[in-house]
Amino acid sequence: MNTKCDPVEITPLENWMSQRLRITGRPLPSLVQRYQIARLRETIGYVKAHSRFYREHLRGMDPEAIQGIGDLAKLPLIGSGILADRPRDLFCVAPCDVSRIVTLSSSGTTGKPKRVAFTPEDQELIIDFFHHGMMTLARPCDRVLIFLPGRTEGSVGDLLTKALRRFDCEGIVFGPISDYPRAMKTLSNVAPDCAVGIPSQLLALSRYVRKRIKLRSVLLTTDYVPEAVVESLGVAWGCRVYNHYGMTEMGLGGAVECSAREGYHLREADLLFEIVDPAGRQVKDGEYGEVVFSTLTRKGMPLIRYRTGDVSRFLPGPCRCGSVLRRMERVSGRLEEPVRLWDGSTLSITRLDEILFRNPSIAAYRAELHRGEGCDSLILTATPVGEKFDADPVISQLCRQPHLGDLVRQGRLRIEVRSGDPAFTTGTAKRSITVSRRAGSSPLN
Repeated sequence: MNTKCDPVEITPLENWMSQRLRITGRPLPSLVQRYQIARLRETIGYVKAHSRFYREHLRGMDPEAIQGIGDLAKLPLIGSGILADRPRDLFCVAPCDVSRIVTLSSSGTTGKPKRVAFTPEDQELIIDFFHHGMMTLARPCDRVLIFLPGRTEGSVGDLLTKALRRFDCEGIVFGPISDYPRAMKTLSNVAPDCAVGIPSQLLALSRYVRKRIKLRSVLLTTDYVPEAVVESLGVAWGCRVYNHYGMTEMGLGGAVECSAREGYHLREADLLFEIVDPAGRQVKDGEYGEVVFSTLTRKGMPLIRYRTGDVSRFLPGPCRCGSVLRRMERVSGRLEEPVRLWDGSTLSITRLDEILFRNPSIAAYRAELHRGEGCDSLILTATPVGEKFDADPVISQLCRQPHLGDLVRQGRLRIEVRSGDPAFTTGTAKRSITVSRRAGSSPLN
């Protein structure tokens, strides 16, 4: 947990931004904005010349009409559906110039997979960002254990290992955790200085490991980060816990916390971020909305005003690290993530995480909401830390929560907590509450 006594170093992304701006001084916000608008105008001209989709999508759009951040609303938003329905129409290079295509599962069981393409130049930009971003938590000669996919050339773990090598760190790829005894043994044998992984998996590992493990830092990525996980890992491993925000569509890396750990510093050399309302209009700093981004330097498959579905806000005021770069608050969930209960209130996986991950007897859990006629059933399958597991305190804790307890007492909600087989996520997909419906059940999502 942060305290005002924590040593705070300025984010290395500030110096990186100055290098990209080719200036010797600090990257003042006005300079960053001018750079971003110039790159965006170039990108608009580039995609209109090389992409079938953007020739239609931006027909009649003059790049010179974008003179400032306020002009971005002149550009239409795009959603993730285009990556599933027309990925090749987004290509701005020949297929032979694409070095990696990543296939992403869409939400639901019948949705088409999304595809995102990268050229070697695009991947070099990812390595460059990882190089400078990781300098926040790793030092030369450190060993960094990576619990992310890394066996394939161009995968996130592979690119991260190459980035670490640029400042004399050793990256050791384990992969996403499915075998916790093996992960525990590797953690003990390697004795890394830092670890990078998925929040729920590293929390489960920290509760599985019985011997004392000492790390200097941990970076959590690929999924939303509950404060309960940050606090638990910090205590269990005696480390400082940092958060990274990114998605494949962004080019894997999007933003990372500095040593103050009070919001993400953004990858503004390659991405232009906005926070918008449902109509696509930018909101004021400090107001919540949907995160939207545009790529500024990508060649293979540029994205302009891409809707992430993530909810956050820009943080007003300077960072405690002293950087002039903008910050974004930790992403608090997705627009479509919460499920609606019988009284119209909502329940999200992020809310459940903050409740359940504070219970040291739970290593991980899966959440399912079953619609019944007049009553919902919230079924939690928990992976216990020890052999004995008492579900009653967990149910009591949930029933003390606003709305949930009222629904239980009204007979509108039944909560069941089971001890089951390992329920932790073994891949990098974001966790959510699974909803199933029965005939005659509520039409609410």
